[in-house]
Amino acid sequence: MAAKNSERISNGGIHGPTNPMVTPLLNDLYQFTMAYAYWKAGKHQERAVFDLYFRKNPFGGEYTVFSGLEECVRFIANFKLTEDEIDFVRQSLTTTCEEAFLDYLRGLDCSDVEVYAIPEGSVVFPKIPLLRVEGPVAVVQLLETPFVNLINFASLVSTNAARHRKVAGKSKTLLEFGLRRAQGPDGGVGASKYCYIGGFDATSNVAAGKLFGIPLRGTHSHAFVSSYMSLDEITDKSLRRKDGSSTCEDFVSVLLNGVFGETNQSELAAFTSYALAFPDNFLALVDTYDVMRSGIPNFCAVALALGDLGYKAVGIRLDSGDLAYLSCQARKFFCSIEKEFGVPGFGKLIITASNDLNEETLDALNKQGHEVDAFGIGTYLVTCYAQAALGVVFKLVSIPCKKRSYRLYGKEGYPLVDIMTGENEPSPKVGERILCRHPFQESKRAYVVPQHVEELLRCYWPGKSGKKRETLPPLEEIRERCINQLEQMRPDHMRKLNPTPYKVSVSAKLYDFIHFLWLNEAPVGELQ
Repeated sequence: MAAKNSERISNGGIHGPTNPMVTPLLNDLYQFTMAYAYWKAGKHQERAVFDLYFRKNPFGGEYTVFSGLEECVRFIANFKLTEDEIDFVRQSLTTTCEEAFLDYLRGLDCSDVEVYAIPEGSVVFPKIPLLRVEGPVAVVQLLETPFVNLINFASLVSTNAARHRKVAGKSKTLLEFGLRRAQGPDGGVGASKYCYIGGFDATSNVAAGKLFGIPLRGTHSHAFVSSYMSLDEITDKSLRRKDGSSTCEDFVSVLLNGVFGETNQSELAAFTSYALAFPDNFLALVDTYDVMRSGIPNFCAVALALGDLGYKAVGIRLDSGDLAYLSCQARKFFCSIEKEFGVPGFGKLIITASNDLNEETLDALNKQGHEVDAFGIGTYLVTCYAQAALGVVFKLVSIPCKKRSYRLYGKEGYPLVDIMTGENEPSPKVGERILCRHPFQESKRAYVVPQHVEELLRCYWPGKSGKKRETLPPLEEIRERCINQLEQMRPDHMRKLNPTPYKVSVSAKLYDFIHFLWLNEAPVGELQ
């Protein structure tokens, strides 16, 4: 990924997509064959309406976090085929492709396209349109594949991150460590961004930190520890006191080496070297050799020496073994150090755990009891190991079926139901009873008296409609929206085991119209 596609023209101050590969050619061939067929038939300028939605919540849950909208808006704001791209389209289509169609492509942009969407970071549910796209049918058709691509993974990984946050709890720090296991550079950078939206606190991914301003976290690996043999390898042993008043010329001599028993001296050398490089941010990986007999004692020796010079160590990372047991033992050791050496706060040093963690691991640790403060999660998070795709679709709807969507809230402040109505129906009103019907099952219906009504779709690209365009919010605001919306949901919708399905409904008029269309279009069989 790159910060922006410099070859694309900025429209209205909106930069091109983050990934420069997101161009009009990031498309299925059949989108261009259909565009040509529309053009050939003289239908290419006919107005069409498409809804983008999904049919089922992922990971066996009952909610989804909507992400990827910003990239969609960036794409249409800068939608323009280059001459080189047009030449490739010509080569890829039929040999009888007319030059006039290529001229049509040269002038093609999204200035006559309208995009209405639910705000990014919102909690969303199946069948409710995430985007409604209106415009000339040929150009809107060319938006299908890029839009589905940009929203599918983004929403899936944000939802996965939100589910991990739900299991871990609000008080824990969640770190995304998935870059090395992600599906390529784009998957890695995208996952970092969308995990942050879903509630993670930081990433190890430096590129994502630069691109999106996501906080970075990281210390050292086992290789760093293994690279040392003894304390004699440390050539510069000096360390200036935190307050700058003086310099300790031999930091190694300050170490309480041997006080905690016999430990691995190469590990102690690695910890000391790292502390000399990062005295304000000393967090050590303590499981290279033996956590309790070497790693923790060596860490404490270095941390206490840093304390003598006015610095405060951050903590440790556990990357293997029984994380529940080892975290509890480490906490006891830290508390004993605080008491024995009179170091305030030593017992509260941060314990970070990693090593192929996932929802189930976090849940098991909670049940076992642990002292972990932060979790570094990678493979299962960024690859969405439990489910490969969200299953987003982009479907043509006829003009009479253009819909509006609302979220109705109850007395306790929780969302009760999402309802779709026809575009020209009156909006639901606070305090007024409205009949909400299941889209397909005739007997499932309920009256709702909403205490608050929120219209879901907003205009993010007005085309030539003259409507006011919603501004794209900063990443922090999208993340905050996600966190707030998740907290707003009724707990039984959010639970991991057997969550209650959230109700998605249609108005009585839309129900009647949909079923009229089905009956009108469905062929009637004849038995002989």
